[in-house]
Amino acid sequence: MAIFPPHPQMPQQRGGAVPAPAATNSAVSASARTKRLADRIRARFAQTLIGQDQLREALITTMVAGGHILIESVPGLAKTTAAQTLATSVSGSFRRVQCTPDLMPSDLVGTQVFDFAKQSFSTQIGPIHANFVLLDEINRSNAKTQSAMLEAMSEGATTIGGKRISLPKPFMVIATENPIEEEGTFTLPEAQMDRFMMKAVMTYPNTDEEQRMLALLAKRGTDVADPALMGQDVLSIADVEFMRAEARRVHVSSAIMNYVVDLVATTRGAGTHPIQGLASRVRLGASPRASIALIRIGQAQALLNGRDYVVPEDIRAFIHEVLRHRILLTFEAQADGASTDQIIDSIVATVPVP
Repeated sequence: MAIFPPHPQMPQQRGGAVPAPAATNSAVSASARTKRLADRIRARFAQTLIGQDQLREALITTMVAGGHILIESVPGLAKTTAAQTLATSVSGSFRRVQCTPDLMPSDLVGTQVFDFAKQSFSTQIGPIHANFVLLDEINRSNAKTQSAMLEAMSEGATTIGGKRISLPKPFMVIATENPIEEEGTFTLPEAQMDRFMMKAVMTYPNTDEEQRMLALLAKRGTDVADPALMGQDVLSIADVEFMRAEARRVHVSSAIMNYVVDLVATTRGAGTHPIQGLASRVRLGASPRASIALIRIGQAQALLNGRDYVVPEDIRAFIHEVLRHRILLTFEAQADGASTDQIIDSIVATVPVP
């Protein structure tokens, strides 16, 4: 693995050494401001969530990268609490939708209501028209409602009565799902899963973390975190837009781009170092949207780490979260107990680091 110096000098590229532009004073100040903003969000997480550091960083990084995130775990692991903590860390609008099989698209995006006084229809927008939207137990919503969610997530707009209405900016969907229940659930189609930049999987806390959680609840006196009691030190919409704009300015070398393309191509059985026998375990690899997500996440991670250029460590930091819902295993692999995370591990170990 390449060892990178602590100054903004890019690693060797395949076509020769191409140094990154020297960090300017504005880039340094932007990184410092971003770190301060992220630390303010982390401080609020410390009041609501014990452990789950990877999930916390995944939420923050996804927000900075301008994507959506899906959180999966068994009940009781604070999926909703984590999502609400991020959403209430920003002064923008926040809506929570509890998904059920009878939830209709109009309940989500809005509808037209006839005004008898004016003898005309008026548009009533739904809860999806917010800066942060928590779709709790998204896999309980029916296919028709999921299609309305897909339009909002992919287009940044909804259609009500034939009229296109843009969603507010920034717009971020935080969805949760319970993987163990089957009755009354509808599996998300691959097209919608691909719209999530990350899929985070929560695990049980260890003994120490669970004890600290109980101590936190005992000290707080309530099982539900009240955002009003966590102080008013929240980020503004302008702060979020600033971080997203700065992340897009982070330099990505051609060597890093080639590395990302190689990683994603390897999931499809191609790449410069194809894995023998992968076709018997993977029936569908990641799409080019995975390459875009890895670059965007890498840029956000570099900015949060105080750099204005991306290194391979930024790409690998959340590679499991970016790829795990974009790789479909064969029935044989599932029967053998294989997981997508194991496939990703083998890919990361096989593809050479630039």
